Amino acid sequence: MGTQDYYYQIVTLPNDDDDDNEDLIMDMATSISQVEKLLDYKFIKKTLLEEALTHPSYTGATSYQRLEFVGDAALGLAISNFAFLAYPDLDPGQLSLLRSANVSTEKLARVAVRHGLYRYVRHNASASPLSDKVREFAIAVREEGETEFYGGPVKAPKVLADIVESVAAALYVDCNFDLQKLWMHFRALLEPIVTPDMLQQQPQPVTLLFELCQREGKHVDIRHWRKGERNIASVYVNGKFIVSGSSEQKEGAKLQAAKAALQKLQFSSTKDRMSMEIFSELNERMEIEGAKQKLHEICGKKKWSKPSYRIEEEVGAAHERKFISSCQIETAEGVFFVMGDERSRVKEADNSAASMMLRGLQEAKYI
Repeated sequence: MGTQDYYYQIVTLPNDDDDDNEDLIMDMATSISQVEKLLDYKFIKKTLLEEALTHPSYTGATSYQRLEFVGDAALGLAISNFAFLAYPDLDPGQLSLLRSANVSTEKLARVAVRHGLYRYVRHNASASPLSDKVREFAIAVREEGETEFYGGPVKAPKVLADIVESVAAALYVDCNFDLQKLWMHFRALLEPIVTPDMLQQQPQPVTLLFELCQREGKHVDIRHWRKGERNIASVYVNGKFIVSGSSEQKEGAKLQAAKAALQKLQFSSTKDRMSMEIFSELNERMEIEGAKQKLHEICGKKKWSKPSYRIEEEVGAAHERKFISSCQIETAEGVFFVMGDERSRVKEADNSAASMMLRGLQEAKYI
């Protein structure tokens, strides 16, 4: 075996159809060409992409470490710009969570697996025993029921995220630090972009476990221990053992244990909790207190248009005038329209209509 063959080992990721899998890339020129096709971008300085596809263990060439530094910052800024423009109602804390979810090691490692970027990286096989870890992670990702934002049973190898950041940096530098051009060519690789709705549907398991137990007046304790090479995390609620989770890393074990505990304890779903909060306060007419504000908040979370109200009818003499308001919401699925009951004040008539709308949305299982 020649020297170049010895150092330039390509890791073949698991494929659903291994018989047709042609993952062995035998030269850098072919690797560069394949990544250019993936990005739909032709590099002016192809040495930049060559550097991005060179692991630090590979001798005789500049590795991707400097590019990784730039790519980390560039992707973070690109995602920040996107989130800022796409979600004008999010506060800084929410924007920060959204950015973190889209540039985390777990997210970028899945990007590398999905697009097979690791196949194009040259590294010293004897000095960089990463092949098994990459394969194990790729198999775990394929078996996931839904995209994991916070990590699955197998920790994402950092090298996979490093590769994505390095390739992004190579493109960014090659296009003369044009962030808009970077986003135009790199966004497709990052799909699906994590959205606020996705984060709401899949909250951080450990945080959620503590919040839900605290809400019900229960105390949570997560205890750690080791069994061989595995870290074990056991969840106790009010001193009673609930379930355990394991992983190579302590944080991974904690995450798996929290997920299992949430399933076993069978807490109410987010939608159920929302409904309980909405209908918890009723007035003497059995209408929802603060219905207009609650409906406004729901429309904001679901990215629906703001509710519009209109006086549909005025009845009675001037000194005993009553009003009937309507409420309308436009969504991608259609227009929702309801009318409230007669009320002596416009504000009360609007709240009656909003209350009717909330009940209709609940019956239709939108909330």
